[in-house]
Amino acid sequence: MIAIWEDGKQEQWRLHCFADRNAAAAFLDHLGGIMFNPKRDRENGRARGAWRRKDVYQRIFETGPLSVPEPLRN
Repeated sequence: MIAIWEDGKQEQWRLHCFADRNAAAAFLDHLGGIMFNPKRDRENGRARGAWRRKDVYQRIFETGPLSVPEPLRN
């Protein structure tokens, strides 16, 4: 899915969707991540393949036990 910020910045993101909030919480506890609301962030389902981000773009270098190696950060 493409994450799109209001300033036009776009990035490819992998979203994991859970029907059960407890399963989502367990995933976040183990791997980290960002919660999203499909109705709000995907224009009530109209924005297929897009996640409309309202926050300020910021690169994520580490989330949970995963990280981007130093040579790939620039």
